[in-house]
Amino acid sequence: MKVLVTGAAGFIGFHVVKALINRGDQVVGVDNINDYYDIGLKKDRLNQLYNHKNSSAFKFEKIDVSDEESIKCLFSNYQFDAICHLAAQAGVRYSMENPSAYISSNLLGFSNVIEFAKKYKVNNFVYASSSSVYGQNDKIPFSTNDNVDYPISLYAATKKSNELIAHSYSHMFKLPVTGLRFFTVYGPWGRPDMSYFLFVKAILNNEPITIFNDGLMSRDFTYIDDVVKGVLKVIDNPPICSGNIAPYRLYNIGNNSSVKLMDFVKIIEKVLDKNAIKLYEPLQIGDIKDTLADVSDLISDLGYSPNTPIEVGVSKFIQWYNSYFTVNAEKSI
Repeated sequence: MKVLVTGAAGFIGFHVVKALINRGDQVVGVDNINDYYDIGLKKDRLNQLYNHKNSSAFKFEKIDVSDEESIKCLFSNYQFDAICHLAAQAGVRYSMENPSAYISSNLLGFSNVIEFAKKYKVNNFVYASSSSVYGQNDKIPFSTNDNVDYPISLYAATKKSNELIAHSYSHMFKLPVTGLRFFTVYGPWGRPDMSYFLFVKAILNNEPITIFNDGLMSRDFTYIDDVVKGVLKVIDNPPICSGNIAPYRLYNIGNNSSVKLMDFVKIIEKVLDKNAIKLYEPLQIGDIKDTLADVSDLISDLGYSPNTPIEVGVSKFIQWYNSYFTVNAEKSI
């Protein structure tokens, strides 16, 4: 297949591109390389793809998805069999500081890409949603059948909007669409603004880590390799139009195993063989207290369920972290 992956220099995008070219697909990667976090890490991810044994199967275009003219040119130059739309402004708390970035990337950018997917009759449109859409839902585990009409952050609101736009396009134009609600993705080459990255860095540098809500939180941590396997299964199995029912699906991509925040910190401390200095702060605006994914639809439809134990995933991340910052000793994220 020829696949468009937006957000290709991002954490999940990079791993998806690598998996696709590993198996022989042709990939066009798009990213605007913004400075939300260190662009050096994004460029290093791209360098991994440029130096891949199948690098000839990868082509990169520096494009901002909110630029309609650039997206128009992209689709006129390539014919895509499938789209994996991962480009978005990430981060719950940052949405309070820079809301316009979320409107531009997550709403305008999303609309641009799905509009041209429709115009060019792409066979499968897969996009990233988020567990953040569940907001203050108190029913655990979170199911894709739950009501998610009450987001508690702008980031979550944009992701819920993506789901609504996607369903409307699928219904009106019979565009095969699948949304993926990712649950706390972690692992090598991860995002430096995520808690696990911040915790490891702080502990190694003898700096305090910040624990919110007195540690009374839990997350369904999902290892990156499991996420990629789920994404590829969805890319390979587009929904089929049946009568008046739109070819639209929505899946949780989570480990279906919630880990308490303080237990998570203990796992990191054990792997590092070093105790953390802890500072306690109140629950932050926009944060969800607990997350846990119901992946029964993923299992029944695609026969797949993420299953990497948290201890294994954390160890692999820390191994990468030590290797990356040893090789790049001058870097400090």
